[in-house]
Amino acid sequence: MSIDILLNNFSNPTFLFFILGILAVVLKSDLALPASSSRFISLYLLFAIGFRGGQELSHSGFSEEVLLSLAFGVALSLFIPLYSFFILRIRFSISDSTAIAACYGSVSAVTYVSAIQFLESRQLSAGGHMVAVMALMEAPAIIISLIMLNRMEPGSIQKVSLSSILKHSFTNGSVFLICGSLLIGLVADSKQAEGIRPFTNDIFKGFLALFLLDMGMVAARRFESFRKSSYFALAFGIIIPFVNGCAVAWLSSYITQDLSNRFIFSILAASASYIAVPAAMQLSVPKADPGIYIPMAIGITFPFNISIGMPVYYHLINNCPLQ
Repeated sequence: MSIDILLNNFSNPTFLFFILGILAVVLKSDLALPASSSRFISLYLLFAIGFRGGQELSHSGFSEEVLLSLAFGVALSLFIPLYSFFILRIRFSISDSTAIAACYGSVSAVTYVSAIQFLESRQLSAGGHMVAVMALMEAPAIIISLIMLNRMEPGSIQKVSLSSILKHSFTNGSVFLICGSLLIGLVADSKQAEGIRPFTNDIFKGFLALFLLDMGMVAARRFESFRKSSYFALAFGIIIPFVNGCAVAWLSSYITQDLSNRFIFSILAASASYIAVPAAMQLSVPKADPGIYIPMAIGITFPFNISIGMPVYYHLINNCPLQ
């Protein structure tokens, strides 16, 4: 891999703010973002990404490639939990394996936002439909994991209907906002949308830097509490996302020739949910330990992806021949 790609990522201001957040915890600084401010920034980022994606989608339309991309994303979110579950059973209980597999089959909106910024720093942009791909990858991973749990351990799932799980997945705040913003961006008049462009585009990177500062502090705290847990979980949280990201860097060439979209596919396959899926798991699989699957997603996989993973996937895609 070109060392320039890696160095460029480590010198990115938004990534450096993430490192600053980690250092704040390591050095026991009293630095902290107010909870209300952190919540507002996360909502802003999801709104901006969704709206911009909708605007781009309104210009490109629903082509065969767009439909194939949506189907490919759903297929990934069904397959990844399946094979992850059986690897996780080497070390974890059925309930814990189910929850972890669902997290890694689903996606992280924050990792997606970071990937968008990674592309923009290289004057690249992904298709607007990739926002829809991300949103569609939330629920299938949850559903297939619960089906496996019910087959392996009948009666272990809390009495919650499938419709309730689906509703909970799609009405989760982050998923609902990004889907709603995508739809609004899709139907909004382009000329009138220019009026909010300074809000959705110009200040985006500044808010992302502040958000990653906060995420750095959260990740460091989670990793600290997870540090004494099994090395198996640590290895899984790095190796499996890395394998997923690298494999999809190649497989996505069968779906699209757009390098930016292939990069986003890699990130979606490599990321792990620590918002939508944990909420669903606590509702339907209360026996699963959130002290395992949440730190794995946010304390291990998220930092790995935005530091090492993204440059590697980007390099592979740029050096992987198109089909």
